[in-house]
Amino acid sequence: MQRDCEIDVRFFAPPAEFDGCFTTFYRVTFTVPGGDRVEDYLQPEWANLRVFSGDLPVSEMVEGARIVDSRFTATGPSSRPVRFEMGTTRMWGVGLFPLGWARFVRLQASDHANQLYDGETNPAFARFAPLLEVMGDVPDDEAEFARLIEFFRSIDTPTPEADIIRAVHAAIVDTDVSSVGEIAERAGISIRALERICRKHFGFPPKLLLRRQRFMRSLAAFMLAGEGSWKAAIDEHYHDHAHFTREFRAFMHMTPSEYAALPHPVLGAFMAERERVWGSPAQTLDKPKRD
Repeated sequence: MQRDCEIDVRFFAPPAEFDGCFTTFYRVTFTVPGGDRVEDYLQPEWANLRVFSGDLPVSEMVEGARIVDSRFTATGPSSRPVRFEMGTTRMWGVGLFPLGWARFVRLQASDHANQLYDGETNPAFARFAPLLEVMGDVPDDEAEFARLIEFFRSIDTPTPEADIIRAVHAAIVDTDVSSVGEIAERAGISIRALERICRKHFGFPPKLLLRRQRFMRSLAAFMLAGEGSWKAAIDEHYHDHAHFTREFRAFMHMTPSEYAALPHPVLGAFMAERERVWGSPAQTLDKPKRD
């Protein structure tokens, strides 16, 4: 298995009409030397749609489904990693915020949390089949992005809960918010209503979402620091290193040292470039409204 991978990525901002629906649209080309393949782990994230052209990947949700040679993969919101391997390929990725899930997927998010699907065969994502036609025979980023936007316009369905979803999302990603009660207060709803909203559109209970945010802040800091030391990366809301280690194992199904010992030929470069260009290394850390 190759340890090197050249990455060429472009990020595209969604138009204002989709404010708060998408993390980003991005086109990325992975070039692996010698026709070999690379292996890495996707971190916990929001829902994603990915369309491939080239050497199709093998994707495996830890303790879940394994998808081989799919041109179109779909994942629900996740709290565990996805192991993948792939060779040279070109890909369009679409990250769906909870509001985007509500407007475009329109299913109970908790039913699809930590699920990985072949988008070509799974009925829950049948309406996204036209995404397979986005990429033409001759690569053209701007034309393909325009087709993506036109497709999502064609299936857009507004939700009456949009303002509440945005408020809850904004509270979850606020580093000053550390309790479920604070989220409910920020959103102006009861804790019971918050639990319902989170399961329906976010995929998980609010307490787990806060834990995931804290974990991803730490993991992203570690990756951007060149994977030097966990000590400087650990979020201030952790009680101690033992607490962080338990949470790391819960989300990544391995210890911090086991993760650090693995090569990260894709995520290491991708997160650094995402931070440089987009201002955020991981989609879970994106705010629902860009500054």
